[in-house]
Amino acid sequence: MFQNYPYTVAERFLRYVQIDTQSDPQSSSFPSTEKQKDLLGLLAEELRQIGLADAHMDEWGYVYATLPSNTYKQVPVICYCSHADTAPDCSGTNVKPQVHTNYQGGEIRYAANADLVLNPEESEHLKAKIGHDIITSDGSTLLGSDDKSGVAVIMDTIHFLLNNPQVKHGTIKVLFTPDEEVGRGVEHVDVKKLGAEFGYTLDSGDAGWFEDETFSADGVKVTVHGIITHPGYAKGKMVNAMRVAGHLISRLPLNRLSPESTENKEGFVHLVRMGGVAEKAELDFIIRDFEDGLLLKHEEELKSICEEVINEFPGSRFEYTVTEQYRNMKKVLDLHPQVAQYAREAIERTGLTVTQKPIRGGTDGSRLSFMGLPCPNIFAGEQEIHSLKEWVSIQDMQLAVQTLVHLSCIWEERG
Repeated sequence: MFQNYPYTVAERFLRYVQIDTQSDPQSSSFPSTEKQKDLLGLLAEELRQIGLADAHMDEWGYVYATLPSNTYKQVPVICYCSHADTAPDCSGTNVKPQVHTNYQGGEIRYAANADLVLNPEESEHLKAKIGHDIITSDGSTLLGSDDKSGVAVIMDTIHFLLNNPQVKHGTIKVLFTPDEEVGRGVEHVDVKKLGAEFGYTLDSGDAGWFEDETFSADGVKVTVHGIITHPGYAKGKMVNAMRVAGHLISRLPLNRLSPESTENKEGFVHLVRMGGVAEKAELDFIIRDFEDGLLLKHEEELKSICEEVINEFPGSRFEYTVTEQYRNMKKVLDLHPQVAQYAREAIERTGLTVTQKPIRGGTDGSRLSFMGLPCPNIFAGEQEIHSLKEWVSIQDMQLAVQTLVHLSCIWEERG
């Protein structure tokens, strides 16, 4: 089926990553950065050009499109979804992708960063990519494979299905979102307008990876209020909120409950931002666990630490605000086992071995699942994400295209 297909996924990816779509966690607008619409608008236009007449970008920056069914069967409507924004962890401006053709092992060097090395001894999946064409940035920015790999895979899948009408499929919806990296990706998605019964995000790592379980996640903001006076006459009067915050941070567990000390299904409390002045300091945390009860336990432990520290600084006080972010998608997906079953079968038809494990993160699918669109996560090839070393294999992205085509066929076959 794919023997003579001229894949477009790599060409699309190389273009998309050069468009800056970095989101901003400190912004209150939606999308958090207007520049995300530069790519999202382009995607809507490209979808129209290849034949999806209803493709459009709405006021929030979401791209909706429909590939009509080409079968007489009554097939559930499915959706393929990826996010177009890139993480705020590293610069996404002026990305210069580099293609390292026919990788033969050893280190990969970055043109603009002599100190940066991609080493197969440290990047375990690189060892298996002998003969692949590897894309990195030049080392001065992230690459943007998270999740422009997924975007390019979906675009090429639609291109394939339009150009191979003998491959039968039901109605397929396309959804591209902004702001996933700042936890707001589907905040304004109109699920009724989308019109899909089941969905799949393309936002995962190595070829064959499949995920139907994610963290449950909350955000916690701790605001410490001190007492401000003139520092020259502050004895016995001033309570410096930043010093209080420093003591609070020092009380966090050293060898447990942090991202750097946990793995597998262990949860964590992670300080992601802090700032302030002597009068008031703010600390933003993300709390993660696979079980909601343990998530609550971690939040209570953090609050207890805050209370203990505040009691040591008479006159200070704190505010503790919890914001729900997303919940473990498995609760929903277990009610619809065919969604995961068909995805695993599609990966196997591609010739890959399915690697299924809980994802220590979240995707748009986490929230979409609880919005009425059961939505697990399929690989798109992205590696070393959120870092200057980020890379992707062109061949892995092509395998992801094959997987989605097979998945579309399976839904039609079972219709």
